[in-house]
Amino acid sequence: MSDASHWLAASSHLVDYVRYCASVSRPPVDPPDPAETPAEDSAPGPNGETAAESTESPGAARPVGIHVIAIIVALEATALLLAAAWYGTQLLSGAPVLSFWGAVFTLGLLLAFSAWLFAVARFLFRGYRWPRAGALVAQLFVLTIGFPTLTGGYPLAGLAMLVPAATGIILLFDKRVIAFASRPGGAPPAL
Repeated sequence: MSDASHWLAASSHLVDYVRYCASVSRPPVDPPDPAETPAEDSAPGPNGETAAESTESPGAARPVGIHVIAIIVALEATALLLAAAWYGTQLLSGAPVLSFWGAVFTLGLLLAFSAWLFAVARFLFRGYRWPRAGALVAQLFVLTIGFPTLTGGYPLAGLAMLVPAATGIILLFDKRVIAFASRPGGAPPAL
């Protein structure tokens, strides 16, 4: 394969990828008007809710999964903030460190990640699309720390990390959570 034909094939794949990204970044289609639903949908079901209430639009009712994920992520952010406070007091009290500036950098990372997780929790709770990836990555990081903690002789601390992280991952792939958290950001489409 010549260099020119290889370049043309690569640019074709790039164009396909850009078209795909543009198609998934479009806002969701507006739900039908509730006034147009037939009267038979207004009969209460076994849970006391009507059929129209159980199939509400993504922006209308916040699913329980969103509440749970936002709480999990906010608690993880709070834990990082508390760890940063403890780390900072140890640093100020003169605890021995190998590198002072390395310790300051670690403190800055703890504070930055805590702020990032608070933002992820807030915007996921509000129904934006972008925090789902941040929440998933955070839960995967917690799993990578929680499993060795569990097997390393700290079972309660390991379970305290693993159970919420696994719950968060499972709920992030719930269809109601995905449907609710599909609000695009405020920027206009790229293409």
